[in-house]
Amino acid sequence: MKEHNTTHFGFKDVNEADKSNLVADVFHSVAKNYDIMNDVMSFGLHRLWKKFTLFTAEIKPGAKVLDIAGGTGDMTLGFKNIVGDTGEVWHTDINSSMLKQGKDRLIDEGIITPQCLCDAEKLPFKDNYFNAVCVSFGLRNMTHKDIALQEMYRVLAPGGILFVLEFSKIHKPLTKLYDFYSFKLLPLMGKLIAKDEESYRYLAESIRMHPDQETLKQMMLDAGFARVKYNNLTLGITALHKGYKV
Repeated sequence: MKEHNTTHFGFKDVNEADKSNLVADVFHSVAKNYDIMNDVMSFGLHRLWKKFTLFTAEIKPGAKVLDIAGGTGDMTLGFKNIVGDTGEVWHTDINSSMLKQGKDRLIDEGIITPQCLCDAEKLPFKDNYFNAVCVSFGLRNMTHKDIALQEMYRVLAPGGILFVLEFSKIHKPLTKLYDFYSFKLLPLMGKLIAKDEESYRYLAESIRMHPDQETLKQMMLDAGFARVKYNNLTLGITALHKGYKV
């Protein structure tokens, strides 16, 4: 009898082969309300976290940037403003509903940029192509994070930089308060605003299952990145990891 490898979907154990479809269902469901819920859930802080990432990006005009799990296009828009008309920013996502939301938003902003529906574990780009790769609030949903990180390393040019902006492990004294917010208030917000309690329960659980700051740093080193460092943002609610391809 064939054995099935398992992985986590929130706090549940599921077959690896099923996880991508389960995650897809979540983001098909939340796509239309994604930006509103981000503002509500984070009290607008996600905008500051993303601005900090862009402010410290070390990217020059004319650079080539890959935005993985780009969703509704926040980071794509920010990177496009940095690299200018001579640069190239790819807006990608594995979820067609999220990609469409991002495409519509970018067009409304007057931005025309390449887009691609793709899996971060099998990137359809050639080796050593991009000067920077970014994944913001997407890595935790990937089944094989190690493979995804290896793919990000592959498509980066030597000297290129990877940014991983993701929820992380909060400062310990705040754990109980954060747990109450995540597991009681967040699903309630999802129910009242997005009419989708279960998807936001999964999102809260997925944050807890994501590697902490030091573990993710080691994963990036294992994937080949050098000079890996991170900044804790808002007491560790999120962390920005950076790694370089030498």
